[in-house]
Amino acid sequence: MRRPTLYGSLTRRGLSTGGIPDIVASEGFVVGEVTKKSILISCPHENVSTKFLAPYTTFCRIHQKSITCLDISSGGGLGVSTSTDGTMKIWQAANGEIRRLLEGHVYDVNCCRFFPSGLVVLSGGMDAQLKIWSAEDASCVVTFKGHKGGILDTAIVDRGRNVLSCSRDGTARLWDCGKSACLGVIADCGSPVNGIAVGTADNSLNLGTPEKAPSEREIGTEWKILLLAREDKKLQGVGLQSRQPVFLFVGSDAFNCCTFLSSTYILAGTQDGNIYQLDVRNTNAPIQVIHRSGAPVLSLLPYRDGFIASQGDGTCFIVQQDLDYVLDLTEADCDPVYKVASWEKQIYTCCRDGIVRRYQLFDL
Repeated sequence: MRRPTLYGSLTRRGLSTGGIPDIVASEGFVVGEVTKKSILISCPHENVSTKFLAPYTTFCRIHQKSITCLDISSGGGLGVSTSTDGTMKIWQAANGEIRRLLEGHVYDVNCCRFFPSGLVVLSGGMDAQLKIWSAEDASCVVTFKGHKGGILDTAIVDRGRNVLSCSRDGTARLWDCGKSACLGVIADCGSPVNGIAVGTADNSLNLGTPEKAPSEREIGTEWKILLLAREDKKLQGVGLQSRQPVFLFVGSDAFNCCTFLSSTYILAGTQDGNIYQLDVRNTNAPIQVIHRSGAPVLSLLPYRDGFIASQGDGTCFIVQQDLDYVLDLTEADCDPVYKVASWEKQIYTCCRDGIVRRYQLFDL
């Protein structure tokens, strides 16, 4: 059941003492707390409210063009990002100062992420190569080859002895970092796999049995489920160790991204703006479908008791179960927000306009 969109306007009447804007809302809306970085707006009749948050800082000089992916290290000190300017860079998360340039992919780099240690980076490119880099000296220590099409997403199993990738070639593969070898094709979908996520499955779920004994090089694949966000409108769950299908859910459009909220609840976003929340134990019908706009859902990230979503029209919002309002991260305007990363109370976004924005959530 979709609720109708509520429309209203805000007017700034001037600045009050301390430089805080004096704001009034149109009929039916109420302006709550206003600070230099946030405005709380509510519509009492519909019992909804949204807090609009401005970035704490913006980094404009990391890349020259659209930034397609970013991640923040586990200690919060470093960021890594990829861009359509053909570069991948490591920078200081506090001030955006560039530390390292990671060079070696041919064509665009689609995705990047830190290993849990925060000292190593995993990247995937349109050259169908998966690479592992040292964040300390920018050397490429491992290159994985085997995919027949551009790599669209990656995932790391536990501490990172094994990693996963998915590709335009329709496959998801498991790799052994120590021997730089492919341990197997986890799924072959016959349709591009746009996004993947790995998580520990609820123990009531039957993940199937492997047809042959797993390699001793597989570390931490048991009890794990791999989610595949597919271009052919399907969200698939596969037993990581068994390679057996666990569920197949058909959505409204191509799935772009997916993530785990817990061992039972998952989220997946589609090209037509739907965010499906599913229970992995019963995927016949979604628990809920969240639809903010018809723009593609590009990124989903678990956050506290809820999640952060970003879309192709510049919307980026945080839904929290314990908050009676939605947090809207503003300023991207109509440029797609491709990826969101978080470290404690700081949220980082990257956008088609080539800017990394950092939001500070003081009161969450």
